[in-house]
Amino acid sequence: MLCGSSPNVILVALGSNLAGAWGSPRETILRALEELDLNGIRLVRASPVILTAPFGRRNQPAYLNAVAAIETHLPPEALMRRLHTIEHKAGRRRRVRWGPRTLDLDLIDYRGLIRDAKNKGPILPHPGVAQRAFVLQPIAAIAPRWRHPANRLSAREMLRRLGGTREGRILVST
Repeated sequence: MLCGSSPNVILVALGSNLAGAWGSPRETILRALEELDLNGIRLVRASPVILTAPFGRRNQPAYLNAVAAIETHLPPEALMRRLHTIEHKAGRRRRVRWGPRTLDLDLIDYRGLIRDAKNKGPILPHPGVAQRAFVLQPIAAIAPRWRHPANRLSAREMLRRLGGTREGRILVST
């Protein structure tokens, strides 16, 4: 059983809105979840896949999004390299910020670690999580007791604060 307030929780957000090497966006998300259960990473739980409006750049296809809770002994830097390797295998090529992509994997929380840009490695928790309904709703589904390491708010509390934001809003929840 995943304890949402556990200091051992590691959360990874998944997103796709282009077909790629692994097929459709849905097939890509499902394959990425399989990849998050290999080579020293164990998939603990995955949220349902949801359809969401684009975030950042509106003139692109809707996204499929999910969140995975994983366990690993990899430090954050090594985990980020692994996430980038998975993205690359799925056909991801980094070209335009917030543009269409075959796969996006973001490290949202790494065991409650708080690190800013002054530290080497990924900024933790992910700096945009509180503004992204497409990440918060899946977190609420799989880790309802999880709290943002810095602001101590739950995913549901942050969702309520977002209100009716248009960018990244949930279009269909499965």
